[in-house]
Amino acid sequence: MRAFLLFLSRQESFKNFMLRFRMFRNTAWRFVAGERVEDAIRAARELRQQGIRATMDLLGENTRSEEDAQRTTGEIVSLLDRTHAENVDCNVSVKLTQLGLDLGTELCFQNLARIVRHSAGLGGFIRVDMEDSSYTDRTLDIVQRVHRETPNVGTVIQSYLYRSEKDVQNLIAHRIGIRLCKGAYLEPATVAFKKKRDTDANYLALTKRMLQSGLYHGIATHDEPMIDAIKQFAGERNIAKDSFEFQMLFGIRRDLQQQLGKEGYRVRVYIPYGTRWYPYFMRRLAERPANIVFILRNLVKK
Repeated sequence: MRAFLLFLSRQESFKNFMLRFRMFRNTAWRFVAGERVEDAIRAARELRQQGIRATMDLLGENTRSEEDAQRTTGEIVSLLDRTHAENVDCNVSVKLTQLGLDLGTELCFQNLARIVRHSAGLGGFIRVDMEDSSYTDRTLDIVQRVHRETPNVGTVIQSYLYRSEKDVQNLIAHRIGIRLCKGAYLEPATVAFKKKRDTDANYLALTKRMLQSGLYHGIATHDEPMIDAIKQFAGERNIAKDSFEFQMLFGIRRDLQQQLGKEGYRVRVYIPYGTRWYPYFMRRLAERPANIVFILRNLVKK
């Protein structure tokens, strides 16, 4: 099922067919704030009223032209200006393929450097998302290059990849903050764990290393047993609650987000928005197949 949903995320004809159904679009808004920056700002403000921070993501990936990459870069710079002017408390997340990584490493580096420098001037922080494993080396190389010039940038590591222990060690050595997640792409067994228990074990081991690094990291999971294990470890090691943050996806486990906030932990929610929401939405369905049943039941309703 997961592989099939990820396949459909790349099929434009299926997207056009499903968009005819209002229920499909309405379900997408459970995971995506909307198509406009105003939607993301509204969501961030609502979260902040609950004591929860945000990171905004203008959705899009695999740009096909240099002009498109430059235009996206400009849109993200404008987002930084807009959130600063309106005093919206948030970080901004970006994907390197939307900044032209498929078109050339130097083009992508220049676009990311422009965004990070602009964010630094406004007192902000940029998180570079991780894509599938074919991009991992290039992503880490570019992040480290930018970080040497402007340090208000971090990246993401996925615990289902065998290589992640080494990558975490390297990033910590370079004093680069990490968001740790389990991973949402369909990877071959040659590079990634196939069993959940192996991914979970690696996630917990990497988290323990990160929490003891003295750097500020994001622990991105909705897995309650995992969260409980992390809280127990942090408590046993006297790791302050404000020295790291739990991160979750927009629209998922709002009850758990609020509970952690009430317990004194920092929580940040990833707020995606924009017109290119379809691939992101399908990956969320692949992670939570129960939502497929919800959609199919409601497609036949008026």
